[in-house]
Amino acid sequence: MAQPKDFGFGTEETMLRDEARRFFKKNCDDSKLMELVGGNSNPNREPECNWDEKLWNQIVDLGWTILAVPEELEGIGSSAACVAGLMEEAGRAAFPSPLLANVNATYVLNACGTDGAKKALGEIVDGNTISLAIINKVGSWEFADTDVSASGSDPTTLDGTSYYVQDAQKVDYFLVKAVSDAGVGLYVVPVDAPGVTIVPDRIHDLTRDQAHVEFKSVAVDPAFVAAPAGKGDGVIEAAMPAIHTMTAADMVGAGEWQLQTTAEYARTRVQYDHPIGFFQAVKHPIVDVMIEIDHARSLVYNAACAIDHEPDQAALCAHMAQSTASDMAEFASNRSVQFHGGIGFTWECFIHLHFKRQVHNQVLYGDGGYHRSKLADMVMGPIAA
Repeated sequence: MAQPKDFGFGTEETMLRDEARRFFKKNCDDSKLMELVGGNSNPNREPECNWDEKLWNQIVDLGWTILAVPEELEGIGSSAACVAGLMEEAGRAAFPSPLLANVNATYVLNACGTDGAKKALGEIVDGNTISLAIINKVGSWEFADTDVSASGSDPTTLDGTSYYVQDAQKVDYFLVKAVSDAGVGLYVVPVDAPGVTIVPDRIHDLTRDQAHVEFKSVAVDPAFVAAPAGKGDGVIEAAMPAIHTMTAADMVGAGEWQLQTTAEYARTRVQYDHPIGFFQAVKHPIVDVMIEIDHARSLVYNAACAIDHEPDQAALCAHMAQSTASDMAEFASNRSVQFHGGIGFTWECFIHLHFKRQVHNQVLYGDGGYHRSKLADMVMGPIAA
């Protein structure tokens, strides 16, 4: 199926994006964000989880958490292009919430097609949130790469540790990848289930929390088996294009904030009787940042449109999107700090909030080099050992 005009980003998608932009500007502007997450500048502080739960409940009421849930399950069933537009605006605001984590888990559950997955999606419809617990200690989520084992049946019992779990202290459930003799399965576990321990990680990104989650003889409700043993790895592989695309959309939004904020500073900061944007050494790299963002954005919506209309091309397009967005995030972050001069390196300057979010996103589900290696394998075939 050929892609539609404008990547399928039509009137409804535009309305949601604009509504989200107004919402975040009103409720989570730069000053409010800094007040919420930037109150403690001590580098040795304990891991924190700072977010506005009342504001999050407003987002739940708006239906943004169920955009990717199919209509037949009482969700909205929006296109991936529509969801990407929301993720871009959330990244632009650096909004502290489990929104991205929940969306990514939704796409994995959609790919399961089981009664257990439908039950979990019903929990999302009811206002609960889910985060993926699918990564092992070395950062891999592929095939049988997991440090959680599953044993027995009726109920299945989980033992081990999932790492790099996003917004673990904000969600209600974990979607856990575990391996048994029969293969990889996916299991939905309440965060307060007996035997579950959340151990917060120290991370630079102040707009998120991250943790490794320990499972000790955790009994899984048989009704919450999202993918039976042997099916989980295929489900994750099918959902990864959407996960890469939404993560890249978050980076594009943060990059746009960095661009606009830096351009405004360059127009108002005067040096040698001229705004610093007057000088080519400043204005030309700012234009380069704009080009990089536009490049990444076009690939993000191309990938989202492929998920909707050309699923056989979705993985290729998603790797292109996250690879380019990752490189853009590094460049935009670097320039935004440098062009703010001495103030750009201080805690009081808002620049560091988006910078740290971008650094976190760069390695979330693979950095640029990882995605380019995947692209090379897909285009040219794997290199023989």
